[in-house]
Amino acid sequence: MEKRTFSRREHRPERKPEWLKIRLTAREQFQEVAHMVNDLSLNTVCQEARCPNIWECFSNRTATFMLLGDICTRHCGFCAVTKGNGRAVDPEEPRHVAEAVLKLGLQHAVITSVNRDELPDGGAHQFAATIREIRQVSPTCRVEVLIPDFCGNWDALQSVLDAHPDVLNHNTETVKALYKRVRPDAIYSRSMELLRRAAAARTSEFPMLTKSGVMLGLGETREELLETMRDLLEQDCDILTLGQYLRPTMRHLPVEKFYHPDEFAEFKRIGLEMGFRHVEAGPLVRSSYHAHEQVPGETTGSALPLLVEETPKLVQLGRA
Repeated sequence: MEKRTFSRREHRPERKPEWLKIRLTAREQFQEVAHMVNDLSLNTVCQEARCPNIWECFSNRTATFMLLGDICTRHCGFCAVTKGNGRAVDPEEPRHVAEAVLKLGLQHAVITSVNRDELPDGGAHQFAATIREIRQVSPTCRVEVLIPDFCGNWDALQSVLDAHPDVLNHNTETVKALYKRVRPDAIYSRSMELLRRAAAARTSEFPMLTKSGVMLGLGETREELLETMRDLLEQDCDILTLGQYLRPTMRHLPVEKFYHPDEFAEFKRIGLEMGFRHVEAGPLVRSSYHAHEQVPGETTGSALPLLVEETPKLVQLGRA
């Protein structure tokens, strides 16, 4: 096998192409969402993970809630979320998230978390409790969960499935050949099995969709990406997101390639031809970006996903 080599641009930032430059406009709605998340002691991926879409999403009163604190127990080379030992789990967090969903009038809520490998169930109970709390106060709101792999604890996964989310998302993040470098604490085959088990659990009564995302630009080849897309389809994955990896800081993995929007458009076409029900692909696409538009039956603009992960600390929003 040919040995993979990577460029080492450790001492100068990559020069971003024109299509990755965004216009920042902090409208009144941005401050409203930021203050509400802080007041309820919530975290968002948008802030913690330095998401480039935070200005657009907050200004549109959307975000993604991040459960279980803002410290992750894993050491992925791409992620800006703080690493270390997790804090005590807040039993009031599910209720606070449901309260935020109600106050924002969300029709599509996105819930994610940091990895909490030290917990027996990896935090699955917190996901299940949050889904149920949202159902109680906002029964018409669709709930999407972006979950970790729970270290292969399939009973933990089942507890989340038993709460009946509308969409179960678990990001593959990168191709199999790059896992040791990009996701040293994760296992490619374990992520695939999680998605397979989730897809197998859906029923006619609870027709849950499954979803996964891959970052481009970490050194993958075209064929490796296509192979990963085929692997996801073999697990009956319905929705695929493809976005450009952007280096959060100089301490993180360098960008090996900036993909042109036309290349993302081609991968979207290929993915749809392969059989995915929906493919969201573009330089600034992240797991929860336009999440409500990816679910059949939801009207554009009516859903407001709230996530918590990526950029300076305003609220704490991001991607898992």
